[in-house]
Amino acid sequence: MKWSFVLFFSLLLVLAGCRTEDSSPPVSAETIEVPAVASVPVPVGCSGCHEKVELDSHHAIACTACHGGVDNVSQVDQAHAGLIARPGHPEQMAATCGTCHQEQVTDAAHSLHFTLENKVNTVRRHFGADEHLDSPLDIPVAASFSNPLELADDMLRRRCLRCHVYSSGDLYPAVVRGTGCSACHLSFKDGRLQSHTFIIPTDKQCLSCHYGNYVGSDYYGSYEHDYDWEYRTPFTANPTLRSRPYGIETHTLVTDVHQQRGLTCIDCHQGNAHGRSATPLTCSGCHDWQPGSTALPALDTLEIRGEDLVLTARVSGNEHLVPLLRHPAHEEFGQQVACQVCHGQWSFNDFTTHLLLSESDDFEPWYRLTVQSSSEVEYLLEHNIYGTGRLLAPAMRDGLTRRPRMGVWYQGFTQRRWEQMIVATDTDGVIKVFRPVLDLRLSYLDEEGQVPFDNVVGEGTGLRPYTPHTTGPAGMFYRDRFQHLLAP
Repeated sequence: MKWSFVLFFSLLLVLAGCRTEDSSPPVSAETIEVPAVASVPVPVGCSGCHEKVELDSHHAIACTACHGGVDNVSQVDQAHAGLIARPGHPEQMAATCGTCHQEQVTDAAHSLHFTLENKVNTVRRHFGADEHLDSPLDIPVAASFSNPLELADDMLRRRCLRCHVYSSGDLYPAVVRGTGCSACHLSFKDGRLQSHTFIIPTDKQCLSCHYGNYVGSDYYGSYEHDYDWEYRTPFTANPTLRSRPYGIETHTLVTDVHQQRGLTCIDCHQGNAHGRSATPLTCSGCHDWQPGSTALPALDTLEIRGEDLVLTARVSGNEHLVPLLRHPAHEEFGQQVACQVCHGQWSFNDFTTHLLLSESDDFEPWYRLTVQSSSEVEYLLEHNIYGTGRLLAPAMRDGLTRRPRMGVWYQGFTQRRWEQMIVATDTDGVIKVFRPVLDLRLSYLDEEGQVPFDNVVGEGTGLRPYTPHTTGPAGMFYRDRFQHLLAP
């Protein structure tokens, strides 16, 4: 026991001596050494954050070449300084796309796809305009409406021009797209950009604008249902925008024979987006070619092979033998009757189109008509009738500037039909297919509940000649369509 105590005491002395001789500072939070941790690298440059961007071989260039901004920096605010979010937009495309594609950009800026010159001026003349507008941006914006033309101008900017290249389209899945050059040359799916790979336009790009009972949707046999919920199928408990990719359900009618053969829009409409063709596009430009003729074919994808005329599809690359006019009716009536009078299978007949500009905040009368082929109007009605929270003001954006103004354009029809084509003689003496595209009635309900304009009608019948893209066999009774219009 005595030796155990001596040993324990000696051990304490040794330990105490060691501590006395140790000159290290006392341990504190400042002197604790923390093991080094590998630092997370901060993304640098455009590709550091946007690593999934796919570029095609023709556009494998720096992001800043089109989008501006600053590359090789890690701070977002520095990288996005001077950023051009939509370089293909009509206001930007000359300085971006035009640096390499100057001719195409210049031609496109003056094409009907960008100016909508025919559509805008036809509607404005119908309601009394005398001047000719070269650009939709020239459509006047009135603070108040004193005549039908000012009301029609507002209708054009806010209801009709929602799918113009200045806008990225409606919010329906198949309609959202790019602006300007990007509207045709980039791919979108379900409202999102798929890649930065620039493409030759497919019918998907064309239909992002040419839908909703306009030429283009008929090529695929698509005819819109009426807006009232009783006339729309399939019936679903909670229909969503995704279930209506083009804004409203459609009837499935017979498609154009060219579509059935696999041809796309640009197989016939070559170069129309970038400028006006020097040679007017006609059916006879291809089908009236005769073996041995020295005349050049109308399209650059046509090739003469002996006694045959062959077309090579631009997208698929498939070859198609062009059928030539053989029936004696073509020689008898070819100069007097337009091709689609006999060969059109059906056409758009929407009698009468009623358009109401309303500044009223009473939305209940529209509970059966919330689907208006406009995502903006649809969202407004759904929210204010069935939603919760603060009511939205009755306002609608300008389709060109995207600035909202008071008033909402509602639309409806007296009837929507396709089975009976309207055939009449045009001003040039040729018998053609017509549609009531200008059979419009404009009304205006102001915020005081007054109706300054009610069922305003333009000049003429509202019928306009057009070419339905529903080509098919003429059938045995083709004469019955136009016999009554022939001179005795």
